[in-house]
Amino acid sequence: MEKRDISAAWAWLLVMLLLPGIGFIIYLFFGWKLNKRQIFNLKAQKKLGISDMAAHQKMSSQNRPDLKNTVENDLVKMFLSTDDSVLTTNNDLQIFTTGHEKFKRLFNDLKHAKNHINIEYFTIYDDDLGKQLRTILIKKAQEGVSVRVLYDLFGSKGSKQKFFKQLIDAGGEVTPFMRSKFGYYSFRINFRNHRKIVVIDGSIGYIGGFNIGDQYLGRNKKFGNWRDTHLRLEGSVVLQLQSRFFMDWNASVKNKKVQFSLDYFPQKPIQNKIPIQIVSSGPESDIQKIKQGYIKMIMGAKKTIWIETPYFIPDDALMETLLIAIRSGIEVCMVIPKMPDHPFVYRATEYYAKQLLSAGAHVYAYQNGFMHAKTIVVDGKIVSVGSANWDIRSFKLNFEANAFIYDDKIAQKIITTIKRDLRESIELDEQYFKRQSTWKKLRQLGSRLISPIL
Repeated sequence: MEKRDISAAWAWLLVMLLLPGIGFIIYLFFGWKLNKRQIFNLKAQKKLGISDMAAHQKMSSQNRPDLKNTVENDLVKMFLSTDDSVLTTNNDLQIFTTGHEKFKRLFNDLKHAKNHINIEYFTIYDDDLGKQLRTILIKKAQEGVSVRVLYDLFGSKGSKQKFFKQLIDAGGEVTPFMRSKFGYYSFRINFRNHRKIVVIDGSIGYIGGFNIGDQYLGRNKKFGNWRDTHLRLEGSVVLQLQSRFFMDWNASVKNKKVQFSLDYFPQKPIQNKIPIQIVSSGPESDIQKIKQGYIKMIMGAKKTIWIETPYFIPDDALMETLLIAIRSGIEVCMVIPKMPDHPFVYRATEYYAKQLLSAGAHVYAYQNGFMHAKTIVVDGKIVSVGSANWDIRSFKLNFEANAFIYDDKIAQKIITTIKRDLRESIELDEQYFKRQSTWKKLRQLGSRLISPIL
């Protein structure tokens, strides 16, 4: 009786029919939608937060769009309409592709914080890297810096609240995202805060695919080298990251809600003028904003589309758009992992990758560890980097955040990193899939049937 996608409804019915009793219990934990109170809290924060910041930014002449490309202008207008995401142009950014370089720079920035640190991650593990972060935050809190940490309870299941006790004792504030009184056993654990956002003193921001944990430094034997993409941002775009954090924070805490103030949004001159929008999506809205952005980018492509993703489980709309692009002569290159981290998800990824391959796309499997980057580059002009995977979960169930960048030089830098990845990948062909065992092919077909709820 719930308003949901028909394919998802049938997938849940299939689970309950094939797993009588157990299937219903699985549905109780993973199938229920957000309740009205949670939706209200998130929408109320949006009204109080991003709308006010968007109005403030619209008044600033330096942030008015001046893009000549029609596709870029259309994307800007669409995100402004659906997400109150203002195009900011007074920005600079740095690209990280390894955990060592990302965390070295992040921890250095944290150590130099003077006023506040706001951190939001899907995963913060209780391991060496997690403890290193905690030590830095404790020291900054003791120095009088305002420290807030927001984490996903399910994604950070190895880091319970007691992991943060020393930080809380030092004056830091820590809370799980929209925590249920049932903890891990909430009947809505299917909706996860998958965002990775850091804001330091309102002037430096981070967004991308890396979480906090040793495995993101390549210390996990199962995954080995961890290949990801993350951005360090400076400029007006940090206002949007700050707004997004405060909305998520206020929707998660009962007390100590943050009152929006321009004191949290300092501006300083930036030499570069990189146009960027921060776009958020989540189950509190019926509009799948990031997915629509991907579709708009693909529809506007004239020559090339580069994609890197750990999971590729598109819905019909996104798949059809990609197939149309391929059949129109657009060169589509996609990089996926060679190894699985979730068996059903990986087999479904193989199934859909095979469909793209049959249509004429180039599909590569990354062999030097695990591919976790979430990127798309179109025509060497428009880039998206963030937390959203190319799957139905990221588009409909998770809370995600991506940066959409309209800059030729940045696009070329991302393409260069992808081409470097190709040297450590194998190109898949029809023979690769034909050589797979019958059992593996059956798992691909079976995974495809439940792909709407993976």
